[in-house]
Amino acid sequence: MDRGDLLKELRIERAHREPHGPGGRPRWPWFAAAAALVLLALGGAAWWWLGQRAVDVRTAVATAPAGAAGGGAVLQATGYVTARRQATVSAQITGTLTEVLIEEGDTVKKGQVLARLEDSAYRASLDAAQAAARAAEAQVVQVEAQRRQAEADARRQEALVGPGLVARQAAEQARTAASAYAAQLKAQRRQAEAARAQVAQAQVNFGYTVIRAPFDGVVTDKAAQVGEIISPLSAGGGFTRTGVGTIVDMDSLEVDVDVNEAYIGRVKPQMPAEAVLDAYPDWRIPAHVIAIVPAADRGKATVKVRVALERKDARIVPDMGVRVSFLEARPAVAAAPPKGALVPAEAIVERAGRSVVFVVADGRAAQRAVTPAAEDYGAMKRLPAAVQPGERVVLAPPAGLRDGARVREAAQ
Repeated sequence: MDRGDLLKELRIERAHREPHGPGGRPRWPWFAAAAALVLLALGGAAWWWLGQRAVDVRTAVATAPAGAAGGGAVLQATGYVTARRQATVSAQITGTLTEVLIEEGDTVKKGQVLARLEDSAYRASLDAAQAAARAAEAQVVQVEAQRRQAEADARRQEALVGPGLVARQAAEQARTAASAYAAQLKAQRRQAEAARAQVAQAQVNFGYTVIRAPFDGVVTDKAAQVGEIISPLSAGGGFTRTGVGTIVDMDSLEVDVDVNEAYIGRVKPQMPAEAVLDAYPDWRIPAHVIAIVPAADRGKATVKVRVALERKDARIVPDMGVRVSFLEARPAVAAAPPKGALVPAEAIVERAGRSVVFVVADGRAAQRAVTPAAEDYGAMKRLPAAVQPGERVVLAPPAGLRDGARVREAAQ
């Protein structure tokens, strides 16, 4: 190949040198549109991913504002809710449980069946006693018939003695036989009574295989299961239960508080009081003093005071902690608590010139505009509207948090 041929090979065609494609159409708008679509798709994916990612937040529960407390408290003491009437129900005989018909929280009525024991042996004893009683009754009927026959024979013999048809000795023997049958009848009747008593005893023992509720109440503890042995007496080794369950009469709930002996003189029987459960600090329960127990605890230097709760409620359960305020006089009807909810001040932020809070529900944050009340609650703010007690609000909401964003609550 000569030099001319080499130069031809190195020459660039005109179609390749022009910025247009074949036919004279420019190529760069197509490249620009494709790049824009790619960037738009990437931006949408990033926006979607950022929008779906949960934001870690801290939350607090909005609480209800408390009403004004009853004034005139001369003393406060702490104690616990107790039941004056409760029982661990057991059987009066030792046996194996075949049925347990209660669970914790069940409400039971007096006489309701709680459990049953294996009763085959007691049923057999009852059947045997009933059969013996029937046999004894049959013996009474038989001896009664024999006595009547002997008395009739004695009368006939007496009638024949006068004309001399029979000897007087025969008449006397007939009377003796009649007397003997009368005595035998009396003894047989006593045996029938004994047999009936045996039936009654067997029925009582058979009834012990059914365990019933001694009074109306609520089951607070289930202590035994089917197949376990239960006995009224404690047995070693832990294999024998001494009770089926515990029943508490909720109408007998009251409060036992320990009052320092230096201040016990301020407490009087029937003195008005106010109880506040630790579990419900905003709920004030009217109460009064039942009695001052005439004994002191040397170790704690306290005297126990029994306090009656004047309002029964299902929320009150045994062993709850309670604070009792002893009052000089019964408080007047308390004013209704302010409306709205109390939230921490740090939950309120500014968005677009408005005060807002973010409420968490179903894993998402809902933005709500609020107007805090003017009262001073310290680190709390009262929101008359927009937030209800019990709802969870975000503390110190991040600047990027928006309405409807997914959130993940940090462990408290």
